[in-house]
Amino acid sequence: MKLNELRDNEGARLKSKRLGRGIGSGKGKTSGKGVKGQKAREGVSLNGFEGGQLPIYRRLPKRGFVNPSRREYAPVNLGRLAQAIEAGRIDAAQPITEAVLAGAGLVRNGKAGGSKVAGVRLLASGEIGRAVTIEVSGASAAAVAAVEAAGGKVVLPTPAAAS
Repeated sequence: MKLNELRDNEGARLKSKRLGRGIGSGKGKTSGKGVKGQKAREGVSLNGFEGGQLPIYRRLPKRGFVNPSRREYAPVNLGRLAQAIEAGRIDAAQPITEAVLAGAGLVRNGKAGGSKVAGVRLLASGEIGRAVTIEVSGASAAAVAAVEAAGGKVVLPTPAAAS
Protein backbone atom coordinates (compact mmCIF):
# COMPACT_ATOMS: atom_id res chain seq x y z
CA MET A 1 0.00 0.00 0.00
CA LYS A 2 1.23 3.46 -0.91
CA LEU A 3 0.31 6.86 0.49
CA ASN A 4 -1.63 7.74 -2.65
CA GLU A 5 -3.75 4.60 -2.21
CA LEU A 6 -5.03 5.52 1.28
CA ARG A 7 -8.80 6.05 1.41
CA ASP A 8 -11.40 6.49 4.15
CA ASN A 9 -13.55 3.48 4.96
CA GLU A 10 -16.81 3.27 3.05
CA GLY A 11 -19.39 5.49 4.76
CA ALA A 12 -16.84 7.17 7.06
CA ARG A 13 -17.59 10.62 5.62
CA LEU A 14 -21.15 11.67 4.94
CA LYS A 15 -21.79 14.07 2.09
CA SER A 16 -23.13 17.37 3.42
CA LYS A 17 -26.62 18.45 2.41
CA ARG A 18 -26.57 21.09 -0.32
CA LEU A 19 -29.14 23.57 0.91
CA GLY A 20 -30.84 26.33 -1.05
CA ARG A 21 -30.10 24.96 -4.52
CA GLY A 22 -33.47 25.20 -6.23
CA ILE A 23 -36.97 23.93 -5.55
CA GLY A 24 -36.37 20.63 -7.34
CA SER A 25 -33.66 19.55 -4.92
CA GLY A 26 -36.14 19.19 -2.06
CA LYS A 27 -34.00 21.48 0.10
CA GLY A 28 -34.34 24.71 -1.86
CA LYS A 29 -35.73 28.13 -0.94
CA THR A 30 -36.01 27.92 2.88
CA SER A 31 -33.47 25.09 3.12
CA GLY A 32 -35.71 22.85 5.20
CA LYS A 33 -36.22 25.45 7.95
CA GLY A 34 -39.88 26.21 7.27
CA VAL A 35 -41.08 29.81 7.10
CA LYS A 36 -39.78 32.67 9.27
CA GLY A 37 -39.75 32.53 13.05
CA GLN A 38 -36.93 32.13 15.57
CA LYS A 39 -35.97 28.62 14.44
CA ALA A 40 -35.53 29.74 10.83
CA ARG A 41 -32.95 32.32 11.88
CA GLU A 42 -29.24 31.86 12.33
CA GLY A 43 -27.86 31.53 15.85
CA VAL A 44 -31.06 30.09 17.37
CA SER A 45 -30.65 28.72 20.92
CA LEU A 46 -33.67 26.96 22.39
CA ASN A 47 -32.04 24.40 24.70
CA GLY A 48 -34.23 23.91 27.74
CA PHE A 49 -37.10 26.05 26.37
CA GLU A 50 -40.45 24.27 26.75
CA GLY A 51 -42.87 26.70 25.15
CA GLY A 52 -43.73 28.71 28.24
CA GLN A 53 -44.13 25.63 30.46
CA LEU A 54 -41.90 25.65 33.54
CA PRO A 55 -38.66 23.98 32.30
CA ILE A 56 -37.58 20.64 33.76
CA TYR A 57 -34.45 22.12 35.33
CA ARG A 58 -36.71 24.41 37.41
CA ARG A 59 -39.29 21.72 38.22
CA LEU A 60 -36.82 19.21 39.66
CA PRO A 61 -35.38 19.71 43.16
CA LYS A 62 -31.74 20.58 43.55
CA ARG A 63 -29.72 18.21 45.74
CA GLY A 64 -26.42 18.34 47.55
CA PHE A 65 -23.67 20.88 47.84
CA VAL A 66 -20.39 21.28 45.95
CA ASN A 67 -17.73 22.99 47.99
CA PRO A 68 -15.85 25.32 45.60
CA SER A 69 -12.83 25.56 47.91
CA ARG A 70 -12.38 21.80 48.42
CA ARG A 71 -8.75 20.69 48.53
CA GLU A 72 -7.91 17.71 46.35
CA TYR A 73 -4.90 15.51 47.23
CA ALA A 74 -3.10 13.27 44.76
CA PRO A 75 -2.80 9.73 46.21
CA VAL A 76 0.52 7.83 46.21
CA ASN A 77 0.61 4.22 47.39
CA LEU A 78 3.63 2.72 49.16
CA GLY A 79 3.80 -0.09 46.57
CA ARG A 80 4.19 2.38 43.67
CA LEU A 81 6.76 4.34 45.66
CA ALA A 82 8.79 1.16 46.27
CA GLN A 83 8.61 0.29 42.54
CA ALA A 84 9.92 3.77 41.60
CA ILE A 85 12.82 3.41 44.06
CA GLU A 86 13.73 -0.05 42.68
CA ALA A 87 13.53 1.27 39.10
CA GLY A 88 15.98 4.06 40.01
CA ARG A 89 13.58 6.92 39.33
CA ILE A 90 13.79 8.03 42.98
CA ASP A 91 16.93 8.22 45.14
CA ALA A 92 16.03 6.65 48.52
CA ALA A 93 19.07 8.22 50.23
CA GLN A 94 17.63 11.73 49.76
CA PRO A 95 14.37 12.97 51.38
CA ILE A 96 11.45 12.21 49.07
CA THR A 97 9.43 15.42 48.58
CA GLU A 98 6.31 16.14 46.53
CA ALA A 99 8.51 17.67 43.81
CA VAL A 100 10.59 14.46 43.61
CA LEU A 101 7.38 12.39 43.32
CA ALA A 102 6.14 14.63 40.49
CA GLY A 103 9.50 14.37 38.73
CA ALA A 104 9.34 10.57 38.94
CA GLY A 105 5.87 10.55 37.37
CA LEU A 106 4.00 9.30 40.45
CA VAL A 107 1.99 12.53 40.77
CA ARG A 108 0.48 14.81 38.17
CA ASN A 109 0.30 18.45 39.20
CA GLY A 110 -2.68 19.23 37.00
CA LYS A 111 -6.30 19.56 37.91
CA ALA A 112 -8.05 16.66 39.59
CA GLY A 113 -11.85 16.70 39.65
CA GLY A 114 -12.05 20.34 38.63
CA SER A 115 -9.99 21.64 41.55
CA LYS A 116 -6.26 22.27 41.78
CA VAL A 117 -4.22 19.52 43.45
CA ALA A 118 -3.32 20.81 46.91
CA GLY A 119 -0.66 18.21 47.70
CA VAL A 120 0.19 14.53 48.00
CA ARG A 121 -1.36 12.01 50.40
CA LEU A 122 0.57 8.81 51.18
CA LEU A 123 -1.54 5.64 51.34
CA ALA A 124 -0.66 2.19 52.72
CA SER A 125 -1.45 -0.04 49.73
CA GLY A 126 1.63 -2.20 49.10
CA GLU A 127 4.75 -2.32 51.22
CA ILE A 128 8.11 -0.62 51.39
CA GLY A 129 11.22 -2.55 52.38
CA ARG A 130 13.80 0.19 53.05
CA ALA A 131 14.20 3.21 55.32
CA VAL A 132 13.17 6.42 53.55
CA THR A 133 12.26 9.95 54.62
CA ILE A 134 9.07 11.13 52.96
CA GLU A 135 7.82 14.75 53.10
CA VAL A 136 4.17 14.94 51.99
CA SER A 137 1.01 16.96 52.75
CA GLY A 138 -0.82 14.03 54.32
CA ALA A 139 -0.56 10.34 55.11
CA SER A 140 -2.84 7.62 56.43
CA ALA A 141 -2.03 6.19 59.86
CA ALA A 142 -1.35 2.77 58.30
CA ALA A 143 1.10 4.31 55.80
CA VAL A 144 3.01 6.12 58.56
CA ALA A 145 3.17 2.88 60.59
CA ALA A 146 4.44 0.90 57.57
CA VAL A 147 7.20 3.43 56.78
CA GLU A 148 8.29 3.58 60.44
CA ALA A 149 8.29 -0.23 60.64
CA ALA A 150 10.77 -0.23 57.72
CA GLY A 151 13.00 2.21 59.66
CA GLY A 152 12.02 5.40 57.84
CA LYS A 153 9.94 8.41 58.77
CA VAL A 154 7.11 10.49 57.34
CA VAL A 155 7.35 14.28 57.72
CA LEU A 156 3.96 16.05 57.67
CA PRO A 157 3.42 19.83 57.71
CA THR A 158 2.64 21.16 61.16
CA PRO A 159 -0.92 22.49 61.44
CA ALA A 160 -1.20 26.26 61.80
CA ALA A 161 -1.80 27.42 65.38
CA ALA A 162 -5.42 28.36 65.98
CA SER A 163 -5.67 32.03 66.85
